[in-house]
Amino acid sequence: MAGMTYSDAGVDYGGLDAFKRMCQSLGAGTTAALAQHGVGEVSGVRGESAYLLETADAYWAHVEEGLGTKNLVADAVERLTGRCYYRSVGIDTVATIVNDMVTVGALPLSVAMHAGVGDADWFSDQRRAAELAAGFAEGCRLAGAAWGGGETPALRGLIQPGTIVLAGSSIGRISPKTHRITGRLADGDAIVFMASNGVQTNGLTLCRALADRLPDGYRTTMGDGRMYGESLLDASAIYVPFVAACQKRGITLKYTAHITGHGWRKLMRLSEPWVYRITQMRPIPELFRFIIDAGKMDLAEAYGTFNMGAGFAAYIAPGDVEAVLSAARSCGIDAWQAGNVVRQGDRKAVEIVPLGIEFDGSTMAVR
Repeated sequence: MAGMTYSDAGVDYGGLDAFKRMCQSLGAGTTAALAQHGVGEVSGVRGESAYLLETADAYWAHVEEGLGTKNLVADAVERLTGRCYYRSVGIDTVATIVNDMVTVGALPLSVAMHAGVGDADWFSDQRRAAELAAGFAEGCRLAGAAWGGGETPALRGLIQPGTIVLAGSSIGRISPKTHRITGRLADGDAIVFMASNGVQTNGLTLCRALADRLPDGYRTTMGDGRMYGESLLDASAIYVPFVAACQKRGITLKYTAHITGHGWRKLMRLSEPWVYRITQMRPIPELFRFIIDAGKMDLAEAYGTFNMGAGFAAYIAPGDVEAVLSAARSCGIDAWQAGNVVRQGDRKAVEIVPLGIEFDGSTMAVR
């Protein structure tokens, strides 16, 4: 069996990122409309995980995000086990939105759900619908946000019958304005990782492709005794409380990254040339070890696709490391100092030193 890659599974970031850059360029030509409302676009915000507007006394953030294909795993595993996993799916949908929101320092105020189905009959499964709604509400509570509404279009002919496409949006605020996360790094700044809850919401297309290759599919038992399919469905961590705790304690977060698509390449999302040197590794979690071994994946492919146990990264002054670790613990989040930011002229890269893996800046071109 050939080693698995994300592009072979049907996800090519080259084409996706090119379209994103085109949209950012065209979108920049529409900002004149903001003046009539007395607000302005924050310079350099395009390409970040959240869009920022500035008023006299606050910044306002807007995020639109989608779950991806994790619900297809939930559907498949339910057919095998009889268990409904849509509560986790609901939490995941909120998590992918609000975790992007807080990367700029904005705390979410409201979240809206977009649930497009191939047929309105999808909602006739009352247990599944109730679990999805309960999970979405729980995700909002964990994020400290109100569930403000949403949209449930039935799109026959566009979405396959029996399936649902989950996404949503959020608005958030930064107040006082000093809580904004600006991305102004310094040579030697520390990188602190926050642990993930499994795959969370990235790389599920590849995970599904692996299930198709396994003789027992999602039923396959991993080394820790868990079923592969169920392990994929652990609810995502929500990192909003961590950012809020840092703000409350007066800790300056210089930059943060939500490690989803692009894997650890996401560490270099800033446009400025920095080298992100990772020196302190945790053991590869069992789920990712299983995916790597069963899929015969190259380690560089794995770290360039999945979060590999690190769902969120904070970049801080070296003297703030202990305070940040304490803030994470207060929120029940496992965290550790993973490395440092280094200036090497115009070089931009992620170096995973213990594994000898390097991602050049050209592999993370979302701007």
